[in-house]
Amino acid sequence: MKKTIVALAGDGIGPEIMQAGLRVLEAVQSSLSFEYEVVEKAFGGAGIDAKGHPLPPDTLEACQRADAVLLAAIGSPQYDSAPVRPEEGLLALRKELGLYANIRPVTIFPALKHLSPLKEERIADVDFVVVRELTGGIYFGQHELQEDVARDVNEYQAFEIERILRQAFELARTRKKKVTSIDKQNVLATSKLWRKVADRIAQDYPDVVLEHQLVDSAAMVMITHPARFDVLVTENLFGDILSDEASVLSGTLGVMPSASHGTGASLYEPIHGSAPDIAGQGIANPVSMILSVAMMLRESFGESAVAQKIEDAVAASFAAGILTRDLGGNASTLEAVDAIIKHL
Repeated sequence: MKKTIVALAGDGIGPEIMQAGLRVLEAVQSSLSFEYEVVEKAFGGAGIDAKGHPLPPDTLEACQRADAVLLAAIGSPQYDSAPVRPEEGLLALRKELGLYANIRPVTIFPALKHLSPLKEERIADVDFVVVRELTGGIYFGQHELQEDVARDVNEYQAFEIERILRQAFELARTRKKKVTSIDKQNVLATSKLWRKVADRIAQDYPDVVLEHQLVDSAAMVMITHPARFDVLVTENLFGDILSDEASVLSGTLGVMPSASHGTGASLYEPIHGSAPDIAGQGIANPVSMILSVAMMLRESFGESAVAQKIEDAVAASFAAGILTRDLGGNASTLEAVDAIIKHL
């Protein structure tokens, strides 16, 4: 059966990098075990312009029917005062697709080691994944702001913790079989529950090592000894902070993909923004979008070998010195994509 992939190009550099990602997908088409069709839909600011809402009904319907969703980038200053901002469309899409697990892999390309803010010996052998819970925690609790006092409620239910932990353990089974569960159980009741559930779930995965770490300590270790991690799993707020900290280890957001999994189609997207200041100039780095395509092939369609070929081609292109401006080179978006396809 033909698979359906919905492409949400969005705003800013979104259309440029989406085109790059789809070109790479087309380049490996003959190696795939399935046929696919790409359905392009308006989303974000483009959705506002076309249909008056960042998540138009036909876009949502297409995503709900899809086997996977690719998102490039959304947002622009021109929508800052819009009744509904582009980012609200993304939150709504996550909710409608039941996306509760955000996956961010962190690897260091050898040719880009010099871009990292850490010394090369600190980032040697860094290869870990941050698994962040997306739908619970303080972001979705009650918020109260008065003149001289404020209150935010952090709430988690056991089933929310269990499902994100199972995501982490299943992922660890495909890697180095180690899960680091991050909490603040010496202070927070939610973290005490988190740790209790983690210990229970670990019994179902005797082949995976579970360790606990307090969030402040984990933030320190991520800078001092990041190679010791394999799969990190944590709640929404901690995951928001730690995944951003992890993203700078590579020295650039331009090579960082992500996935969000849940009860519906999974969503794959770069972690960077829409960069409206360089949109349309043909200089955007397409690699994070291309690596998001690779994640899609591996995690939604089981095409691990093809995904690895794409990742190897990206590494080979970097090693050959084909770098966009954000990486210190002068390659255009088109030249970067051409080089990656050549190495495929």
